[in-house]
Amino acid sequence: MPFRKLSFLIISLFLLASCEEKNTTPDLRLNQPEEFKKLLDAHGDWTKWVAAESFSFAMVHETTLEWENHYISLTDGKTRIDADLFQAGNDGEKVWVSPNRQAFPGQSVRFYHRLYSTFLSLPYILTDTSTQVKKIENQTFNGTSFEAFEATLKPGTHPGPSDRYVLLKDPETGRLAWVLYAVTFFDKGNQVQEALSYQDYRDAGGLVFPRVITGYQIENDSSKRIRYQASFSDVFLINEKLENSLFEMPKKAVAAN
Repeated sequence: MPFRKLSFLIISLFLLASCEEKNTTPDLRLNQPEEFKKLLDAHGDWTKWVAAESFSFAMVHETTLEWENHYISLTDGKTRIDADLFQAGNDGEKVWVSPNRQAFPGQSVRFYHRLYSTFLSLPYILTDTSTQVKKIENQTFNGTSFEAFEATLKPGTHPGPSDRYVLLKDPETGRLAWVLYAVTFFDKGNQVQEALSYQDYRDAGGLVFPRVITGYQIENDSSKRIRYQASFSDVFLINEKLENSLFEMPKKAVAAN
């Protein structure tokens, strides 16, 4: 299914989703450090993220021009990816891939299925109560001094690539400019730093997301060779659950790690 059809599917799934009574208890994720709130506020009304139950987007790998549609249930971590060459997902119990493991070109489906949704939704996902965000001393990167924040995730609470991120704040816009991290998903002791550049923010219903994210190798506090680049479109935040059948493991799929 081409990525341009994503909006039509999301509308359909939204209409099919069952309505449930909303919890009126104040959400603890709204209680953030004041300095971190300033960064969040620069991205729009971030309370929309806290209120949302579902998240979806389309993306294109700029190096290969392969497309993907991503659907995420924010309340229980269920995920589905419709890609050029494969489908993958998490039905809440297991990670799966279709039509077979050979169709997925990467090292680990479990690692990949939340990779780009994590990158795209920073810094919003860091409002989770299992994450600690604190302001640290300014960081010099590419010869520029940036106001910086350190986000530490409680182990096992989020299937992203790392349990620690350093956020560098754009001095002009106040938005996220760079993210520095080491992939600890496979090796908790890994200290090889990588960098993500966030560019060309676009509004998505009152909250902004980058249109382009570029991954770089780091050398001597500078970004060096580009490792990958992805562009994003059709970003949706939905205040209802998507139809549960969307995440179910297809008959021809296999469980994957």
